[in-house]
Amino acid sequence: MLEYTGKSHTFAICAYKESLYLEECIHSLQKQTVKSKIIMATSTPNEYIRKIAERYKIPLYIREGKSNIAKDWNFAYEQCNTELVTIAHQDDIYKPEYLKEALEKLNKAKNPIIYFNNYNEIREGVEVQKNQLLTIKRFMLIPLIPKLFQKSPFVRRRVLSMGCPILCPSVLYVTQRMPNPLFTSNMRASLDWEQWEKLSRLKGEFLYSTKILTCHRIHKDSETSAALGDSARIIEDYEMFCKFWPKWIAKIIKYFYAKSEKSNWE
Repeated sequence: MLEYTGKSHTFAICAYKESLYLEECIHSLQKQTVKSKIIMATSTPNEYIRKIAERYKIPLYIREGKSNIAKDWNFAYEQCNTELVTIAHQDDIYKPEYLKEALEKLNKAKNPIIYFNNYNEIREGVEVQKNQLLTIKRFMLIPLIPKLFQKSPFVRRRVLSMGCPILCPSVLYVTQRMPNPLFTSNMRASLDWEQWEKLSRLKGEFLYSTKILTCHRIHKDSETSAALGDSARIIEDYEMFCKFWPKWIAKIIKYFYAKSEKSNWE
């Protein structure tokens, strides 16, 4: 059986415009207790990104064409040549033990598909450990704590049928299990949820760690907040609920789910 190590993994940072938090993200990746490869990709090349890549000696890959979340993520992912990949979001922070924990889980699994972990939020520079949204999502993921249920498509789909509790930046992809291209959605806010829905049908394991190993930054300039602001998220969430439920039930769930998601930008 393949033994995964730091050499098996790449952090692919998606850099966009001139994020004030990009260097903080890079620092968190460089402070991992288990070292791995780090690359950066962008569809908005500028001097700010170039200088940061040069300063930290990180290979920079530039995608031609208009920025698009799915295409940008796919491009970053495709620049990696390792068995494991984490698409690192430029605004977020990874705790030093992130990769160490992921590798331990992966090396104990028989047929892993993805790994992901619990997380805190960062709001106005402060790490938030508990709020309504975090509590709900942690509760939703309780069924995936037992190893037995991590390999159950039925359990995974029941979890996802009530919303998307899996934090996209925390996800580590086992590349041999992934489709090509990785993302095919035109969604802006729910394309990750749509991907988990597809992967949930596969035989194998969704490895979940209850340890808080990622910090997700919430701010008004993020794409998620923008999608919430123009109602794109509500439309996409309804489309996702329809993959699991009859339309009349999907509408009810969407209503309550949208109210909880609004805390993302309030």
